[in-house]
Amino acid sequence: MPTLRSISVPRGRPLPVVLLADISGSMASFGKIDSLNSAVDTMIRAFGDEDASRVEIHAAVVTFGHGGSRLHLPMQPARHITWSAMDAHGGTPMGAAFDLVTSLLADREQVPSKALRPALVLVSDGQPTDAWEEPLRRLLSHDRARKATRFAMGIGPDADQAMLQRFLEGTGQRVFGAEDARGILRFFEWVTMSVTLRSRAADPDGDDGYAPLPPEDYDL
Repeated sequence: MPTLRSISVPRGRPLPVVLLADISGSMASFGKIDSLNSAVDTMIRAFGDEDASRVEIHAAVVTFGHGGSRLHLPMQPARHITWSAMDAHGGTPMGAAFDLVTSLLADREQVPSKALRPALVLVSDGQPTDAWEEPLRRLLSHDRARKATRFAMGIGPDADQAMLQRFLEGTGQRVFGAEDARGILRFFEWVTMSVTLRSRAADPDGDDGYAPLPPEDYDL
């Protein structure tokens, strides 16, 4: 007879969420990186609090700034994550981040074949400082990224809005502009709401009941 210790609780299908976070030097000004860290921490905690019996939200964070792009947080169930704050230095190697995300989505150990289509979230306050067009083409040509729910936020007046809109190509969405800490928080509340509504849907890989709306359409 199995003991309580030997009984494992079944987990639902993974719903991957990948954040591409700009940690360039300009993000250190006006408390932007602090606001971003706080908003991401709150989002991940909310994901971890969701019922995981049918769908389990997983999260990963890819940063781009000093030292290029790196996997700040490997893909894992949100309920297991203790957030480690990002710091801001350097340029804006966004193209390298696109390539890293493409590799992550293709890695069956991090994103198994049974995973639901992902959500991709891009945040930047500036313009890419490396070649980005071909890496973005490669990313959006990947089947998982092409079908993903995608979000983009440009922080402040220097964000390359046209480039960020390219990231949203084919989604019908527009770039969300944030001018201050409240704007950053509002964006991540929108992302959190969209992902959690999807995780609760009868068909979490469908398009009904959780399609992301602009934040101004939500009572946040």
